[in-house]
Amino acid sequence: MKIGTCAHARFLFAATILCLLLSLASAGFSKEPPIEIEADKMTAVDKSQTVTFTGNVDAKQGDVRIRADEMIIFYDEDQTKAGAAKKTKNAQQVEKIVCTGNVEVTSTEWLGTSETMHYFSKKNLVQLIGNAKAFQGQNMVQGERIDYHLDTGKSEVFGGKTTVEGETADKKESGRVNMTILKQ
Repeated sequence: MKIGTCAHARFLFAATILCLLLSLASAGFSKEPPIEIEADKMTAVDKSQTVTFTGNVDAKQGDVRIRADEMIIFYDEDQTKAGAAKKTKNAQQVEKIVCTGNVEVTSTEWLGTSETMHYFSKKNLVQLIGNAKAFQGQNMVQGERIDYHLDTGKSEVFGGKTTVEGETADKKESGRVNMTILKQ
């Protein structure tokens, strides 16, 4: 379901905060504030071109903060090899980022939560998946998945199938998108 014009403007503002995720994937950080990532553990695996942060992951850049139980950064192997062959300073290019478990993305005026967050650099797409919610002040939009296309500014919120509590396991209902807008 596409978000309505007024709501789209509010959500668009909130989703632009997610644009700062691009900074995690950008090659040059000279104009951007530094990225700080803290976690209980970090594991880098050259063969799979991944870096995994686990346990109380807390990534910050400027006023944007991403918290999750786990964050995996996948590097584009072809771009990494090409950069290494050219001996460029920043040879690694991020292919995707996956955050799982208690995902929370915050900024000064915005909060997004979900069970999982995916960022795909080639598609310029951020997805909040699993009980996805976006808040700005007291305004909220909720669905099973929220997609934000960074290059076009298009945002979509999708309902999903949910199991009805207290019913048999095979009884499912179609989830709906919910939005609450309070007048200022």
